Amino acid sequence: MRVTANSATCTVSSLCVYRAPDVFDQDDEGHVVVLDPEPPDASRAAVRDAARSCPTRSIHVDEEA
Repeated sequence: MRVTANSATCTVSSLCVYRAPDVFDQDDEGHVVVLDPEPPDASRAAVRDAARSCPTRSIHVDEEA
């Protein structure tokens, strides 16, 4: 799994940080930052949930990477 995020389209909902705080954080303006682009197996369900719940689809999860 490889996780990327587009901070330009992020609307600062913070749902990703609540869903997977070990993988996502926010910069000084509140936009998404990926802390761990290759999260461990234990975090993957939370990452998928964060991507699905992102209102602007700013989080991309590549399952094949």
